[in-house]
Amino acid sequence: MLGYKVPAPDEAMLISGGKVKGNVPFRVVTGHGAFVVPFFRKAAFLTLAMCESEVAEKCVTQQGITLNVRAVIAFKVGNDTESIIAAAQRFLSEQDQMSVLTGRIFAGHLRSIIGSMTVEEIIRERQKLATEVLDGSKEEMARIGLTVDALQIQSIDDDGLGYIDAMSAPHNAAIQQQAQIAQAKANQAAAEAEQESQRKQAEFARQTAVVKAQYKAEIDKAQAEAAQAGPLAEAQAQREVLEMRTELAQRAAELRQQELVAEVVKPAEAEAERVRILAVADAEKMKIQAEAAASHNRVALDRMLIDQLPVIVEKAARGLAGANLTVLNGAEGLSQVAAGLVSQGVAIFDALRGGTLDYDEDSENVVSPLTSGAKEVRSHVIGTSHRAAEPPDG
Repeated sequence: MLGYKVPAPDEAMLISGGKVKGNVPFRVVTGHGAFVVPFFRKAAFLTLAMCESEVAEKCVTQQGITLNVRAVIAFKVGNDTESIIAAAQRFLSEQDQMSVLTGRIFAGHLRSIIGSMTVEEIIRERQKLATEVLDGSKEEMARIGLTVDALQIQSIDDDGLGYIDAMSAPHNAAIQQQAQIAQAKANQAAAEAEQESQRKQAEFARQTAVVKAQYKAEIDKAQAEAAQAGPLAEAQAQREVLEMRTELAQRAAELRQQELVAEVVKPAEAEAERVRILAVADAEKMKIQAEAAASHNRVALDRMLIDQLPVIVEKAARGLAGANLTVLNGAEGLSQVAAGLVSQGVAIFDALRGGTLDYDEDSENVVSPLTSGAKEVRSHVIGTSHRAAEPPDG
């Protein structure tokens, strides 16, 4: 649009002409446009972008040592209206002079501050130096509408004097020593790593050799077993055939033995058993016959004893008739004698009945012990009679 102008984002538009408020010679426009009436108004632009100024100055320290100092200053026009007007009044037609003037201002403050410090302080405390220079120049820069964003000390040297090098020599020596120590440690670590690597390689080679030897031993063993498998199998087969033949021969011998037992031993045992049974039967028969004969003879003996008992008693009584007896008890003593004879007769009968029977080999008749016992009967009866005839004691 004719007469309408807009400044760039990093510019300030200054409109002059017409009425203004106060003593301000310009109308400042930033961030938007404005109408500029041709022929009656005039517009100019002031940069608000960041500017840079470099300073290279020879400065003398508190110790009298000359140092070459290089620094870089980053600055710009302030954003407020007062700063823009102040900068425009000084640099609007020659804006490049802002860097020149800024460098001169900082060079003066740099010489002043370095003159109050020692070389050691300057070297060790560069940030302190930069801060003091900024603080000293801030007010002066604000009067010309400029603000400083940063000050960077780039280099400091003694122009070949060797003071800074001598000052840094102990540190350099310590650094070199540390570097040598570090290098020695690194070399030692490298040597140890190399030794460890060689040891691992040797161990791996040893393990590989052991494994190969084991594999070779297993292969040789398998080959040997395979080579022996044929003869071993043949020998095993022959042994099994021999065992089978032995077993068959043993079975044949056992079968023949069983046949011999069936053909020879069993008939002989059967015949012997038959003869034994017949002998036992004959013996049992003879035993039964003997027991029967003995029983028959005892019955006959008992009958004969019973028949002969009166005769025995009678003969005993006859013996008493010829005996010289004195009966002291009268009729009672005589009764005792008679009772004794009877009881003795019964005892003689039992004794004779319990006697053994003998066979007369010549006559094959049973011989009774009556004959041998006749005298005993007689003497027994007489003894009894005498005891009956004795007078009682007292």
